[in-house]
Amino acid sequence: MDDKGFKVVDVMIKKVDDQEDGSLLAYASVNFGNQFVVHNIKLLKGDNGIYIGMPRRKTRNGEYKDIAHPINADFRKYLQDVIIKSYEENRQ
Repeated sequence: MDDKGFKVVDVMIKKVDDQEDGSLLAYASVNFGNQFVVHNIKLLKGDNGIYIGMPRRKTRNGEYKDIAHPINADFRKYLQDVIIKSYEENRQ
């Protein structure tokens, strides 16, 4: 993955207490190249393993829209891998 200078330099993980359904594991804040930060990326547990959910807001008509998100699958995988690795390192 060519990160074009937006290498993740820091990931902060905030674990959440057990939820009823147990799908929300934590929130992540990701610092890209000491230039840009994205907060409230969800770390979720699904049937196929752990994945990320991007921060979003509720629109006037009740739909949810992402506020920030990866533009391509390669960067999404890179971001997800970095966040999951940080979560697993901090789980112990």
